[in-house]
Amino acid sequence: MVYLAKKTGATNWLPEDPVGAANVQRWLSVAAGQIAFGPCAARLVTLFDAKFDADEVITRAHAILGLVNGHLANNDWLASDHPTIADVALYSYIANAPEGNVDLAAYGKVRNWLKRIEDLPGFVPFTQSPVGLLATA
Repeated sequence: MVYLAKKTGATNWLPEDPVGAANVQRWLSVAAGQIAFGPCAARLVTLFDAKFDADEVITRAHAILGLVNGHLANNDWLASDHPTIADVALYSYIANAPEGNVDLAAYGKVRNWLKRIEDLPGFVPFTQSPVGLLATA
């Protein structure tokens, strides 16, 4: 995503000022860390029988979702006053967290943020897999 933003000059998606760039980088690190080893790992268990401890990664998912929900209590977007690649980076695994048995019901601010992303022009939804919490939906 950084490559695409830089290549296309999309400074609205990846700010060039030091503070804006650092804010985006902070959330990209969250995507590569807590999101990858929380909601993403939980989803991998149900979709691909990944050898993670399901309870542990679901617990991690809820921990990071609580932090994201808290941040979004005072912000519409993660890193700026408009969407950035940070929002895109976290969106995919948070939106699909129920596929990994991670319930988003307690995270109203996160659910509102997901909806704001889905309302962006050109948004294309993911195909949902009928696993995890979606298996019973």
